[in-house]
Amino acid sequence: MLFLALFMCIPLLVGVIYKESTFWSFTAPIIILAVLGGGLSFLKVKDKTIYAREGFVIVALVWIVMSLVGALPFVISKSIPNFIDAFFETVSGFTTTGSTVYDFNTLMPKSVMFWRIFTHWLGGMGVLVLVLAILPSDGSAMHIYRAESPGPSASKLVSKMRYTARILYLMYIALTLIETILLYIGGLSFYDSLLHAFSTAGTGGFSVYSNSIAHFNSTFVEMVIAVFMVLFGINFNVFYLIIVGKILKGIKSEEFLVYLGVVLASTIAIAINIISIAGNFWQALRFSFFQVASFASTTGFFSANFDNWPALSKAILLFLTIMGACGGSTGGGVKVSRLIILFKSGVKDVKKAIHPRSVNSIKFEGEVLPRDVERNTRTYFIIWVAIVIVSTLLLSLDGFDAAGEGLWTHFSATITCLGNVGPGLAKVIGATGSFAGYNWFSKLVLCFDMLAGRLEIFPMILLFAPRTWRRN
Repeated sequence: MLFLALFMCIPLLVGVIYKESTFWSFTAPIIILAVLGGGLSFLKVKDKTIYAREGFVIVALVWIVMSLVGALPFVISKSIPNFIDAFFETVSGFTTTGSTVYDFNTLMPKSVMFWRIFTHWLGGMGVLVLVLAILPSDGSAMHIYRAESPGPSASKLVSKMRYTARILYLMYIALTLIETILLYIGGLSFYDSLLHAFSTAGTGGFSVYSNSIAHFNSTFVEMVIAVFMVLFGINFNVFYLIIVGKILKGIKSEEFLVYLGVVLASTIAIAINIISIAGNFWQALRFSFFQVASFASTTGFFSANFDNWPALSKAILLFLTIMGACGGSTGGGVKVSRLIILFKSGVKDVKKAIHPRSVNSIKFEGEVLPRDVERNTRTYFIIWVAIVIVSTLLLSLDGFDAAGEGLWTHFSATITCLGNVGPGLAKVIGATGSFAGYNWFSKLVLCFDMLAGRLEIFPMILLFAPRTWRRN
């Protein structure tokens, strides 16, 4: 809470620079956070040991509290006056989803817009990871790191958790600064360059403009953002290995190669499919690469209206929405590593059915995969499918878009929020649409989906499990 109060001072300063009347929009939540955080810090705790259960609960509660208080600047400034809508926008920001209810016909102050997109950057690598990077911690902090880090497994880059968190954030900050400079060279204002770099780094997708990156109508800007979207979708362990000189080991990563292979194949397939719409192959390749990079990294930017693309292109984008980026990146989705494990697990079961007495094991990244990782991956995917089904059914109670694409809209909304992608593949919630038409209950369901998707499901599930709160 105290760290979030500190982060809110930045958009407060932006408001002062631009001479906006948004002082209380940030001062009020800063005071609330300072009082609550400061008061709680005086509580005497006998046992400070954090186990896996405590790690999950801490992470889930922190992200909910961040979103509740983080919504206040939108409400106080009247940019998004309805609290449920503001909460949805904030959850979408912190979880780096990018789904929006904001009406761009309503002028949002630059400081509030800064906060809206800054939440992407904070949520991308994880707020608690940043806290671990700064504050001293013991071994129990690993449970918090694992609960907040995206991917089927989270390992330390170096022996101490604190140094791992620092290395991650140093790489994160460096890539953000490089993109900001390149966008500024490309003709964007410093404000636009910084905010779009924030959004790209967190693979979020919020933009200052209603027509996203298409607003700039610049091939250079699109390619810079597209390349960085792909980069931020890569496991940061690969970057670390390259930095320390283990380049070959980094680029030979199985997940990394599959991820790049899928991006390349999808780009070519969609480019061929939309030639008639784009006008020529190179223009089609430009739009295709950007949109594939956006969906594969789960960012959600758009440079063209993909709502009008053929069914094959939309089907590929739907697959990318489900697949998502690499584990250990800032991207969402099921993750490339999990799909690889699930595929190999299926092949193993087929072999076992043909040769019942054979002993088969799964190899991933050159090592034999422990059985508990295979089991956890299957469990994760089963729960993921269950959430998709239940959420789609709950959204179907809403009359939103009943006269349009109906069930497809609700299914697409669930998939894009659970995958932290942003825009859906149904027109009403697509590139030029928004989620504003859903009622308050549906928005809360989608908020749960966004948080579950970002926190790898288990923290949010355990938060509502009665057994989690038992002392023994």
